[in-house]
Amino acid sequence: MSGIITRRNFLRSSALAGTGLVLAGCDQFDFLGSRDNPVRQAMERANVLTYRAQRALIGDQTLARTYAASEIRQGQRPNGSTDPTTPEYMFLRAQDFASYTLKVTGMVERPLEFTLAELRNMPSRSQITRHDCVEGWSCIAKWTGTPLGPILDMARVQQGARFAVYHCFDNIQRTLTGDILYYESSDLVDAYHPQTLLSYGLNDQVLPVANGAPVRLRIERALGYKQPKYLHTIELVDDLSAFGKGKGGYWPDLGYDWYGGI
Repeated sequence: MSGIITRRNFLRSSALAGTGLVLAGCDQFDFLGSRDNPVRQAMERANVLTYRAQRALIGDQTLARTYAASEIRQGQRPNGSTDPTTPEYMFLRAQDFASYTLKVTGMVERPLEFTLAELRNMPSRSQITRHDCVEGWSCIAKWTGTPLGPILDMARVQQGARFAVYHCFDNIQRTLTGDILYYESSDLVDAYHPQTLLSYGLNDQVLPVANGAPVRLRIERALGYKQPKYLHTIELVDDLSAFGKGKGGYWPDLGYDWYGGI
């Protein structure tokens, strides 16, 4: 991996080099909330450049590094929300997710719905990869699930669609006006990547609630916040401005890099 330009190495050697900043944790970057902050503007320009560089220099199908089972030394560390309390999720959890469905909607010719049992009966893939969190920690784990690409093929994504938006049950923030639900998005290159999974298994066990049950998306060439938990709908769109604050995800809406590539 040392010869590949990654987001982390690129930012370290360019935009962040002049600021003396280190990505240490989500609560370290209050300046990200200010659209006019010059440091934030410099980071946003670097993020765009990094995205373009990675897409130009690294093949769309290039795989993230995988590991041996002996390198799994601990359970997958939960982070972010670990126990959603939306009524819909609590109802499904009480039923052991028997009535759960994953929906594929938006710019598709054939909207689809799959139960958890149907997803588990589809051709599956297992991969041992490293989860890299923006807070600075990593964890190696084995993920099992249904590749997303073939499901998108079944739905027949319409010409003109550019992004997949991932909607979740996760009420990551509560406000006086109601819950803010977690969402993320990716371009179609990452959505169709062979390692992008609708994961329902972790370390040869059923995916735990703390780690995103019943289904968590895995985009293995991206940082941890791009791996949305508690997924219920995938919406194909041509523009992200209608969702959240228009930046493509809960954390990007707060100033983080939308691409999140590593």
